[in-house]
Amino acid sequence: MTASADSLQSIFAPRSVAIIGASRRNGTVGHTLFRNLVAAEFSGVVYPVNPHWTSVGGVRAYPSVSKLPETPDLAVIMVPAVDVPPMLEELGSKGVPSAIVISAGFREIGGEGAVREESLVRTAKKHGIRLIGPNCFGVINTDPEVRLNATFSEMLPPRGNMAFISQSGALGQGILLYARRQGIGFTKFVSVGNRAGVNECDILSDLATDEATRVILLYLESLADGRRFLREVRDVARRKPVIIIKSGRTALGAEASQSHTGGLAHALSDTLYDAVFDEVGVLRADSIADLFRMARAFSSCGVPTGPRLAILTNSGGPGILAADVAVRGGLTLPRLPEEAQAQVLKVASSNSSARNPVDLTADATPEAYRNALRVLNADPEMDSVLVIGTPTGQTTGKEIARTILEERSGSRPLVTCLFGVNDLSEEVALLEKQGVPNFTFPEEGAQALCDLARYSALRSRTTSEPSQITVERSKVAEQLARYKAEGALALPDHQARELLKSYGIAFPKNRFIRDPGSALDAAKEVGYPLVLKVVSPDILHKSEVGGVELHITSDQELLRAIERMRTGVHESAPKARIEGYSIEPLFEGGLEMILGGRQDPDFGPVILFGMGGVYAEAMKDASFRPAPLSVESTERLIESVRTSALLHGYRGQTPRDSAALKDCLHRVSQMMVDHPSIRELDINPLLVLETGKGVVAVDCRIVLG
Repeated sequence: MTASADSLQSIFAPRSVAIIGASRRNGTVGHTLFRNLVAAEFSGVVYPVNPHWTSVGGVRAYPSVSKLPETPDLAVIMVPAVDVPPMLEELGSKGVPSAIVISAGFREIGGEGAVREESLVRTAKKHGIRLIGPNCFGVINTDPEVRLNATFSEMLPPRGNMAFISQSGALGQGILLYARRQGIGFTKFVSVGNRAGVNECDILSDLATDEATRVILLYLESLADGRRFLREVRDVARRKPVIIIKSGRTALGAEASQSHTGGLAHALSDTLYDAVFDEVGVLRADSIADLFRMARAFSSCGVPTGPRLAILTNSGGPGILAADVAVRGGLTLPRLPEEAQAQVLKVASSNSSARNPVDLTADATPEAYRNALRVLNADPEMDSVLVIGTPTGQTTGKEIARTILEERSGSRPLVTCLFGVNDLSEEVALLEKQGVPNFTFPEEGAQALCDLARYSALRSRTTSEPSQITVERSKVAEQLARYKAEGALALPDHQARELLKSYGIAFPKNRFIRDPGSALDAAKEVGYPLVLKVVSPDILHKSEVGGVELHITSDQELLRAIERMRTGVHESAPKARIEGYSIEPLFEGGLEMILGGRQDPDFGPVILFGMGGVYAEAMKDASFRPAPLSVESTERLIESVRTSALLHGYRGQTPRDSAALKDCLHRVSQMMVDHPSIRELDINPLLVLETGKGVVAVDCRIVLG
């Protein structure tokens, strides 16, 4: 009986595998993959399928799937792209539950390839086939009860406790080679290719319950389903570390934006990924080297209970470098209590310092190392330990390594850096074989402990369910439907204001006029001094085209300002439609911030917050969070912006109304979730007034999808 199609068991632990396109010709994909599967000593049965051969590698070959003596759990397909769709149909008719399509020539080439891939998807759904690929590198499972190597990688990597998911076959192949040279082992490796069937979310869900997998690594270029990814990875990251390397850090926006929020979202697109990963408890690596530094620490060490680090060294320079990295990474180096310092110095030389870092100097003896490490491990004020050892005349690398292994504590993370000019490979191998990660440079060791502490903090965070605010949802839905029916795209200021007011966003008193004839009546109602703004669906930055005039104090100034604005806007933006003008009171004294929302193609509605006013896009001091916002994610969003320091009364300034700001963020978040037809929304500036006086939205824009 084959594994269920709603499980990945038939992919990762098949009892029988059909190699479609297995070949006797050296150098071909069909030959390499078949040889790799057999060489790995796969625990199941292998059926080569090829009508041109009677046997492959001494194993009887079958001319077609229909001739196989049983229905295999898994088929690995390596035939030309045009032959893959009918082959998948044949497999489905046979009842094969899973397939890996190695063959290329699908969506990645566009045109006919994309059509071909759509056919694969339909066939897989029709027969309930769990499909990996096409255009992928394959799958590995190092479980000694399985030993599956359905890839081009010639050697099965050693058994470890890390799993790797890659969207790039070539990168995956290189990583497997690198990992093997470094002695790094895996539980499973999956190259997902074009993700016509199984994607990273499916595999994450499977790995979450895999007891052998302690750490999950991902290489991402894009997300197949961003919203599902957020749900899945948040749950997985609570159980075990998830470390992602995401390419495309400098990609520019693919489309022109029609709001400040859209412009910032494109300019800060990578910042959005940083914020989203942080929100769901995922660690992000900047490079492959970072990825494996983090992975090695997590695969060997436990999670610290806090950020307090003790550094033990016999060389001042490396200790100081490590301390600098640790502090920049959020760790603290508490000074050892006087009694603990005295215990360290009992055995150390007179030149030693026992504060933290504990520097035993070049005079350190093995006994001094042993005593100091024992003291640090007993100190309840320390959460993790970094031991830096530079072999000297009195203390060899072997003695340092042996001391570390004998004195290490299982209750807190410990990493090492054996640092010297001599070959220390034997000592390093001894440490790492016993589960103590060693790093070449002290900064790497300190950074690894920063990563561990950061994950500990992420995992321990609480996130409440977003609360629902009573708003005029149906009224806004009706208005949006009417605007869309009229063909509206960018709503003018007065229409956008009405929608936002229905969600409880406060605006100053405002009058919209279509011509100068009604300006004086509007001014009388609003009161001087006032502000004049152009209203046009075609103008994003009003100030850049002369569309804003401040400090107007009389009727004569108002009329002259309208004429100047009309002329100036026509000269600066001749194609812009001027629908009228907005007259409102001059509002001064608030802290200018920007608040917005956007329907992101990966993550759905996301909320932006940052420094506002005319410098919003120039300074790019902004951050994002996926909506809906919880109380905790709202606070993290605000605090992630550098300008947020001004909200708390920076250097004697008046504290701002943070409670009203948070309420406003929640209302915009709910609006973006309630109305997916709003593509982009921004309020800029949003004036945050003194504590207790609220917030006021001065200008706004809404773009419909």
